Amino acid sequence: MGRMSTDQPEPTTPPDESGAVPVSRRALAIGICTCVVAIAFESIAVATAMPVAARDLDGLDYYAWSFSLFLIGMLFATVVAGRLSDRIGPGKPLFVGLAIFALGLVVAGTAGSMLQLVGGRLIQGLGSGVMNTASFVLIAHAFDARQRPRMFTYISTAWVLPAFVGPPISAWITETFSWHWVFFAVLPLVAFGAAVSAPTVINLIKNFTPLPQRANRPKPAPLWAAGVVALAAAAIQLAGQRLDLIAVGLLGAGIAGLLVALPRLMPPGFLRWRHGLPAVIWVRALLPGAFFGAESFLPLMLVEQRHVPLVLAGAMLTIGAIGWTVASWLQSQSWLPVRRDRLITYGTLSVCLGIAVCLVVALSPGLWFGLVGVGWLFGGFGMGLATASTGLAVMTLTPAAEQGRNGASLNVGDALGSGLFVGVAGSIFAALHDRTELSITFGALLAAMVVVGLLATLSSLRIGPVNNESYRPR
Repeated sequence: MGRMSTDQPEPTTPPDESGAVPVSRRALAIGICTCVVAIAFESIAVATAMPVAARDLDGLDYYAWSFSLFLIGMLFATVVAGRLSDRIGPGKPLFVGLAIFALGLVVAGTAGSMLQLVGGRLIQGLGSGVMNTASFVLIAHAFDARQRPRMFTYISTAWVLPAFVGPPISAWITETFSWHWVFFAVLPLVAFGAAVSAPTVINLIKNFTPLPQRANRPKPAPLWAAGVVALAAAAIQLAGQRLDLIAVGLLGAGIAGLLVALPRLMPPGFLRWRHGLPAVIWVRALLPGAFFGAESFLPLMLVEQRHVPLVLAGAMLTIGAIGWTVASWLQSQSWLPVRRDRLITYGTLSVCLGIAVCLVVALSPGLWFGLVGVGWLFGGFGMGLATASTGLAVMTLTPAAEQGRNGASLNVGDALGSGLFVGVAGSIFAALHDRTELSITFGALLAAMVVVGLLATLSSLRIGPVNNESYRPR
């Protein structure tokens, strides 16, 4: 990983014309990225160890809730952190998020029952939501427009890095020691990230001054809306797992809850699909949903339909992680003369192309299974372009005093879209798997995700021009 690009050779920068206080951007970058690695590693490692933990605690009936409750906690905490970051600054929420996340690791690691384990996952989700939003606002406050693309490259790399090493490390820890130590192993990462970033974050806390209120500033996101959205997401996921008459009621209640509460958490005009910021949030909700909805079932497709060894099936996803990392680096380069909104569109199209290639492989069992890796290279590349670029677009389109609110909207859209569309993919799979051929089952699932990706592309075309200083020749 290269050194962060700044206009001055020292890692500590003086105040600029915006009134920013001196900060060690290098230390802050290392600290934030370490925390991102901790969250990403925990997510991947837990997915590997959870089957053993659920059997050990006789809690297979609650298996899905270990993931759903993490999402519920993250959705709610994201909104709380956004409000606090705008009111008191992002520094204190970051420390609180780190402490809550660490507490969740301890609760889950010491679990003697499945109820305690899923409770620990809920606490981890709360901490993760606070950390994600506070980190977003810290980047907006501490890094200028030229440095932010490079910072998002580092974050993307930190996020995908555990995809390479997380599963084998988690499996080794589980088999050698116990699944309990999968949670405890993340604690040193959290401690290191907190220690490295602490001096800079404390400096930001001491010098934080709330910006004056604007008459036309949107109201803070209400906490009741965050709670309703979290519960609605849980209801929809539970409906997808049941697929019975009760599921119809749960689905209706979940959709109603989203229609009532979600607009309160989003920029004005979100449901009307307005240009600008609402369109960016729509992309961030739809595109990860399409990508992860497809990715969740690609290894299963290769194993069931093609009888590919699990290690090779997993390698297809690793190729996607490589594409993601390369694209994240590319979007940060000052020599790339492409507007930010167009990078988002190119990213959505690349994801659609990647899923479409996998769809063709699913429908044509005679094709070489390695084409899934080719397709997922495009899929990961598109996510690398669009994920970083949507975050930067939100920063560019948001006044300084509203970075927390809109950063929370971005993270809510990301988490909600990913959870909902992965659930949609799971419902399609459950409905067709035992009733038709595998090619039709996986083909229908992937076709649905292509449609979601195309909706993300349409949303990207409604963003409008988004310029950034990083595109101007130096």
